[in-house]
Amino acid sequence: MRYLFAALVVALGIALFALTFSIVNQREPDAAYGVPFALVDQDGAPITEAAFRGQPTALFFGFTHCPEICPTTLYELDGWFAQLGEEGADIDAYFVTIDPERDTPELLGDYVASVTDRVRGISGDPDAVREMARGFGVYFKRVELDDGDYTMDHTASIFLLDSAGAFRKTIAYGENPDTAVEKLRDLAGT
Repeated sequence: MRYLFAALVVALGIALFALTFSIVNQREPDAAYGVPFALVDQDGAPITEAAFRGQPTALFFGFTHCPEICPTTLYELDGWFAQLGEEGADIDAYFVTIDPERDTPELLGDYVASVTDRVRGISGDPDAVREMARGFGVYFKRVELDDGDYTMDHTASIFLLDSAGAFRKTIAYGENPDTAVEKLRDLAGT
């Protein structure tokens, strides 16, 4: 009986995975990626998914208390844009917090501006931020620390969207810088 129950659980899991995989793969290849959202930028101005249309976009999800991945990614992205020069001038870039409880728009703006002027911060209502991140397929999880504070585990890739908002590729954390620049150059041409 136990084995039958275990077999049913496994079969149900496989069926659920197959259904999810099927739904995800039914998306049109050039359809806009993610979900509609209504948040605020680092200046407190409203921002929606429309910001990711009309020009290519680089999108990174992180948080200001991040000890390594987020500041490194912002620094590298700024350097890659500098390498591209005018060739990458039309790419918009955004840093979306996955810790909106701490990352107010003002704090996020100061954080991003301390590294680069090419990236805009996005924050907002915590539930709306989490819904947006999930809709973009971003993993994030609050991790409690022994001292009563917390950190966040999260996806560490930059999403590259074309001018229609369709997903094109990612730049992985720690990716070869020459490869990252080529990906941005390719994105600029879309």
